Amino acid sequence: MKKMICKGMIGLGIAVVIGIIVLVVYFLIISRGTIKPYRDANGKILENSIAEKRKVTINDVPNGMFIRGKSLDNPVLLFISSGPGTPDYFLNEAYPKMNLEDYFIVCHWEYRGTGMVYDPDLDPDTITTEQMIKDTLAVTAYLKERFHKEKIYIMGFSGGTHIGLQTVAQYPDEYYAYIAMSQVVTKGPDNDTLMYNFMKEVFTKRKDKKRLKKLEACVTKDEEGIVTCKNWYTYVDLLHQAGGGTIKDKTEFEGIVLPILKSHCYTVKEKFDYIKGMKMYRKTPFYEDCQQHDYRKMITKVDIPVYFISGNYDYNCPWPLVEEYYSILDAPKKRFYLIEDAAHSPLWEQSEKVVDIMAHEIRE
Repeated sequence: MKKMICKGMIGLGIAVVIGIIVLVVYFLIISRGTIKPYRDANGKILENSIAEKRKVTINDVPNGMFIRGKSLDNPVLLFISSGPGTPDYFLNEAYPKMNLEDYFIVCHWEYRGTGMVYDPDLDPDTITTEQMIKDTLAVTAYLKERFHKEKIYIMGFSGGTHIGLQTVAQYPDEYYAYIAMSQVVTKGPDNDTLMYNFMKEVFTKRKDKKRLKKLEACVTKDEEGIVTCKNWYTYVDLLHQAGGGTIKDKTEFEGIVLPILKSHCYTVKEKFDYIKGMKMYRKTPFYEDCQQHDYRKMITKVDIPVYFISGNYDYNCPWPLVEEYYSILDAPKKRFYLIEDAAHSPLWEQSEKVVDIMAHEIRE
């Protein structure tokens, strides 16, 4: 009997080792660090298209770029990633139906110290809001010169809207329009209360007493029911469990971590650097600024068209706050689009709807 148990344990151990080896080999194979070119029906690279991954020195510091477009005749769109500090290009691989590149030359910008350009020697104290705006202008100039464009479109996503909104408010003449997906509006009780009410309603309907108890432990409430979050990471984890996180009805692991691990666009080193860069950004003055803002008071006028895109399940950047900010903002042209059945990332969750809006209502 003991011999049989011993053999069984040995067999199990061998199976585990083999399984780990297979996973490591698979991880190494898929982590090619390359992106696919566009090809025609005959397998030839599509003429006048672009699909490249590159590093460009911007204001004396390496910046990363994934630049893709099916036609160089299309307008340029600068896409500013979320976080701050979390590049988003990998989501294009996870959601291949997202075909924004049919209508724009899209530059997915990995700003200083993030993703493929993480640098352990980069001083976090140099990453200020002012520096990020300067970098945005330098990247804009690079793209305009390279693709021979008078102006470009600029799009911020979540944490990237801090950079995009402040840049266009100060330098509107560089851009045709500002597109804000999941615009950050404010940080604090207004934001926390909307998140809390959404989660409480969801967990109450599910009769999920365990998560309701956990939710209540995360907050304090005043006499008027205004909520202040005490534990942001638990709060956001609960939000994902309620269906209002990065991707509707997906956990943070399913919606972000797993797609990064499975991505082809990064090498193994770059995947580890991605995490390091994300952590480093939490130590920067720019990150501190992102925790202390209220654009309803800070920026109430922009001199170019502004388009807001939010998912109707997004309570990471609660869409009711975005709608409120939209009503306050003075712009020559503005629209607010609420995308059904999407949470924080409607460009990928509901690609067909959002791309159609951008291609036929925003692009001129």
